[in-house]
Amino acid sequence: MSQVPAVSVPAPHDPYAPLRLPGFRWFLVSILTMAMGAQIQGVVVAWQMYALTHDPLALGIVGLAEALPFVSLALPAGHVADVRDRRRVALAALVVLFGCALGLSALSVVAGRAPERSSAARFAVYGVIVVCGAARSFLLPSRNALAAEVVPRPLFASSVAWRTGIWQVAAVTGPAVGGVLYVSVGATASYGVAAALMAAAFVAVANVRVIVARVRAPNANLLASVREGLVFLLARRLFLGAMTLDLLAVLFGGATALLPIFAEDVLGSGPRGLGLLRGAPAIGAVLMSVVLALRPPHRRAGPTFLGAVIVFGVTIVGFALSRSLALSVSLLALGGAADMLSINFRSTMVQVLVPPSMLGRVSAVNQIFIGSSNEIGAFESGVAAKLLGTIPSVILGGSITIGVTAAVGWLVPELRRLDRIEGEADGRAAEVSRSPEPAPS
Repeated sequence: MSQVPAVSVPAPHDPYAPLRLPGFRWFLVSILTMAMGAQIQGVVVAWQMYALTHDPLALGIVGLAEALPFVSLALPAGHVADVRDRRRVALAALVVLFGCALGLSALSVVAGRAPERSSAARFAVYGVIVVCGAARSFLLPSRNALAAEVVPRPLFASSVAWRTGIWQVAAVTGPAVGGVLYVSVGATASYGVAAALMAAAFVAVANVRVIVARVRAPNANLLASVREGLVFLLARRLFLGAMTLDLLAVLFGGATALLPIFAEDVLGSGPRGLGLLRGAPAIGAVLMSVVLALRPPHRRAGPTFLGAVIVFGVTIVGFALSRSLALSVSLLALGGAADMLSINFRSTMVQVLVPPSMLGRVSAVNQIFIGSSNEIGAFESGVAAKLLGTIPSVILGGSITIGVTAAVGWLVPELRRLDRIEGEADGRAAEVSRSPEPAPS
């Protein structure tokens, strides 16, 4: 009698598996509290600076003040994340961010009690933001790489969906709470709330326990370590295409730095309206993150990523033309959902396809391409609004985003043909296992 061949039945997708790990739950708490504190602080700084100056360029300078140290220290920070204890590096960065929030609160007191010193206080705020950028430069690669040590590899894709979703929850509540706090209790107390949230993030990271052993990168000199990370990325067009696209899309298509102008001068909605506008993209992102967290890894990942960035650009153009607060919020929410798709794609790609010993350096390069584009984009938006006017500059930026997406899709065929990221990883592993052994000498 012939034997029936065994059939391999894949295990059902369990979206809640990462949440059963205590270390990962603490990790999510740290993301929620730190991101919410940063969002509150960002709203208050933006509104306070625009109230003092009524100059869009001042908002752009805030973004530049954070971006310059964030970019310039990213590669050394990635090296540190791969050769040092990632949890301790994250804790040290959170201590600095806590001090920055307290410093902004103190400067707000000075500006309120001595209006003649408001100009000096404004420049001191720029200095504090520079320190914030430096601390974030070390925090992000260490925290992103630490994520690979708190969940086993089969759960990476699900954990990315939960992590990005929780961050977006903070991005929803943070700006709205920041706007309400600014109106209700003033800037000084609002910065105090941000400081308390940074302290809570410190406690959460301190309670994270590593369950996956990590092989640390060799403690080589900085230049050799950085070069190794760059060589890894330059040899992979898939990474470069995705990172370049997100860099240019956020650089030209972002309008976050100009939201105080839209809230005050275009829509006439004040600080509460600013909170809604700042939180709207995250509302759509949270809804999308729920879908991504509960469903199995999707197919046609590359085309979905490219389509999501095009939708993002279209919503930016529509937002610039809108004169209704409800329509503006809806368009920003749709753009946030599209942006969440691209964030999930890029984060999953890094987590799944990068060796754990290089996650810090690759995350650092990723933050140069992507994270810095928010701050540099804020500066670009301020300059463009100053030269072209607020509305024309945003329309132009959204249109550039659409064009850049089409160009990247054509120039990087690997990206538009990618089906499943996990399948790409399995294929590379199989390719390595099939490679012939060298002949004996």
